[in-house]
Amino acid sequence: MLQGSLVAIVTPMFEDGRLDIPALNHLIEFHIDQGTDGIVIVGTTGESPTVDFDEHCLLIQTTVNQVNGRIPVIAGTGANSTKEAIILTQKAKDLGADACLLVAPYYNKPTQEGLYQHFTAVANAVGIPQILYNVPGRTGCDISNDTVLRLAQHANIVGIKDATGGIERGTDLLLRAPKDFAIYSGDDATSLSLMLLGGHGVISVTANVAPKLMHEMCVSAMAGDAIVARNINARLFALHQKLFVEANPIPVKWVLGEMGFIQSGIRLPMLKLSTQHHETLRQACVPAQIL
Repeated sequence: MLQGSLVAIVTPMFEDGRLDIPALNHLIEFHIDQGTDGIVIVGTTGESPTVDFDEHCLLIQTTVNQVNGRIPVIAGTGANSTKEAIILTQKAKDLGADACLLVAPYYNKPTQEGLYQHFTAVANAVGIPQILYNVPGRTGCDISNDTVLRLAQHANIVGIKDATGGIERGTDLLLRAPKDFAIYSGDDATSLSLMLLGGHGVISVTANVAPKLMHEMCVSAMAGDAIVARNINARLFALHQKLFVEANPIPVKWVLGEMGFIQSGIRLPMLKLSTQHHETLRQACVPAQIL
């Protein structure tokens, strides 16, 4: 079972919005050096809504090639069209991804039975480990715990990224899910709590800018060393909060730009971070000593 700090990595872009592949390769090496346990490419933080199919595939292929088997690569392949999700998931498998992350279908708001049939259809079609992604604040669609537990019976559905921030929901899943079903936090601010309750890690935005600390916090939390994990989390907590002063990935791309890792390219309808938040982000970086 994949565990630990899994970075929801940004997609570096030049000022004109073109993909910056050399910067992505540099970021990947940074994460491997700093102890990141896995890379999630082309997720929400990777601006998946505004990359086209060919770019989507290029980002997966680049990541697989650069990682070269050193840590797992999880490809974001979700869509609100079941057919499209199957095509993307099959392509990710063909390109060598280790697993796929499938977001709940957004905007069209399926029923719980529709969600069950959607994810089952993808799992039946493509033989690769698949992680569900529940983020109702963005999708307008919430996968209930009962539906998750039904889906957990499928051999290809191996876990969930729970970005609801609801610790009670995560606790319920931990108590009722199969032992080999991974439950990852998708909410940095509450990830420590979920891991101390038995969660298997976090798919993290904060890990983009503080990968070593996030890895160390996960190791301590999952080992049951609450004091060490809590102390590390205290250094990260301002980032957990302030990296969302505007919609993700606007703030995290700004911090990475200040750190010198990427240019400031971002695609509409996202804009660069408003100047009024610059000092807020700088101050949030101080406890983690990253700027």
